[in-house]
Amino acid sequence: MISRFSPYLQVHKNLHLAHKHNFYHLVLFTEGGGSHTIDFEHFEVKPWQIYFMIPGQVHSWNFKGHTDGYVINFSVSFINTLILKPDYLAQFIFFTGQAARSVIDIPAKHRGAVRQVMEQLLSESENHAYMGADMVRALMLQLFILIGRMGEKQPHQHTTPYNFTLLKNFRKLIEDNYTRLKLPKDYAALLYITPNHLNALCADILGLSAGELIRNRIILEAKRLLINLDLGIAEVAYRLNFADNSYFTKFFKKYTGLTPEEFRKKQINNPAS
Repeated sequence: MISRFSPYLQVHKNLHLAHKHNFYHLVLFTEGGGSHTIDFEHFEVKPWQIYFMIPGQVHSWNFKGHTDGYVINFSVSFINTLILKPDYLAQFIFFTGQAARSVIDIPAKHRGAVRQVMEQLLSESENHAYMGADMVRALMLQLFILIGRMGEKQPHQHTTPYNFTLLKNFRKLIEDNYTRLKLPKDYAALLYITPNHLNALCADILGLSAGELIRNRIILEAKRLLINLDLGIAEVAYRLNFADNSYFTKFFKKYTGLTPEEFRKKQINNPAS
């Protein structure tokens, strides 16, 4: 789905409420302001800012004044029909699921090129020309590479390719197993390295321990589940594979300073806090 953002807003009127998608969601602003919350991190919305969101991320908008730009929604399978590399999107730092990395201010010198690609995408999506879907895929990849080049040239310039691959595989393992495996030693075994090596790797590249990465993912998912008022606290604890509700409550409060109930009430009363 490719659209200008202003008419998209007319159809989707509840974007101020916290919600999530099961597809990739890309929004480029060219006009307007306000704020945007992604996975409980808050950003000021301003012109020529582009947001990249992956499936499962919770977000909400609070717009001020007339807002316009472009929006693209797509599935990973849409891209992968053109590319044999299944984890192609993961190489772009704005598709790692880290909220702080998913918001990019587009420098003035690149705005013309970005707008041109967006306009081409709109045209292709509306005209239904021969091989139009493949042209859309190609233009999307052009956009991703164009935006990717604006960021850090070598985000881990002091890291060897081997260590960078290890870290990427560790994060993928966390994503697949965080409800089941909660200790660094379990992941180290899957990576065929020692827990000390894994911790040193994470500390060197990210400044965090392996245990912190695992805990942060569990806490993030807990927050995502807690804003769903249809789920009781016990159900959230069960989905995250905690032995009982009280252990989950202690774990959550230890790392957030709030009980699950307090966090939920705070989000209901002041979702932008």
